[in-house]
Amino acid sequence: MVDGILNINKDLHMTSHDVVAKVRKQLKQKRVGHTGTLDPEASGVLPICVGQGTRVAEYLSENGKAYQAIITFGVVTDTYDAEGVVLRTADTSQLTREQIEAALPHFQGDQLQLPPRYSAIKIQGQPAYKLARAGSEVILEPRPVTIHNLEIIDWSHPHLTLTVSCSKGTYIRSLAYDLGEYLGCGGYLTGLIRTRSGPFVLQDSITLEQLALACEQGNLAQYLFPADFALQSYPAIHLDEAQTQRVMHGNSFSDPANQQSAPGELGRVYGVDGRFLAIATWDTEQQQWKPRKVLA
Repeated sequence: MVDGILNINKDLHMTSHDVVAKVRKQLKQKRVGHTGTLDPEASGVLPICVGQGTRVAEYLSENGKAYQAIITFGVVTDTYDAEGVVLRTADTSQLTREQIEAALPHFQGDQLQLPPRYSAIKIQGQPAYKLARAGSEVILEPRPVTIHNLEIIDWSHPHLTLTVSCSKGTYIRSLAYDLGEYLGCGGYLTGLIRTRSGPFVLQDSITLEQLALACEQGNLAQYLFPADFALQSYPAIHLDEAQTQRVMHGNSFSDPANQQSAPGELGRVYGVDGRFLAIATWDTEQQQWKPRKVLA
């Protein structure tokens, strides 16, 4: 059995579920999952959790994500990307880089963003995109997101290439649409590469072909990140023998070295043998750490 996280560079035209299925087949292991979908028309970083790594999947994108996006102005589609039906067009001959640069600060910081109608968000148990394709009315609520940074890489009229650093849950397709509306000419997403998801970056990712070769040669370990790699921003708590036994049984414990933690703060817990043992939450009222997930 393999335990850990693989940093996969997803190809274009593959779904996230396609990648999971291929990893399952390569590793001959059922406990495999991704940490958040990446659209088929996007490529880049897709962390894949394996074995015990699936226990920490929900924490992998807490530190946000980063993308390189291409936005084409002057066209609006119903999906906000190149896969959709064109709804309208506009003249962009007067659009300048200076106008775009002046608009970008409006989209940085904390904000409410309306997701695309064609998205995987569930409405009464059904993905929104399925309802939209069936002709049903799709009403989505704006969601709080944070866009930390927007930087122009290239402007070749009418195509804008920029980097985006943002919180989880941010839709780059919605950003493309909203920026186009703000500039008065419309816009849609024509290319997207995820360059970071949590602590996993594109430079350290591997293709499915590289994974297959590593499995054949018995070199998988060199590409496997430990489960706690995704939790490096949380304080490390090292236990003695008695504390280890308490945590193994799901009981709270004290840690004099981490008594000033914020309410609800998470900690990564290591047993007396140094192995990653659990994820714990700080209880301010009881002044103790409570195991949230015990991995061993």
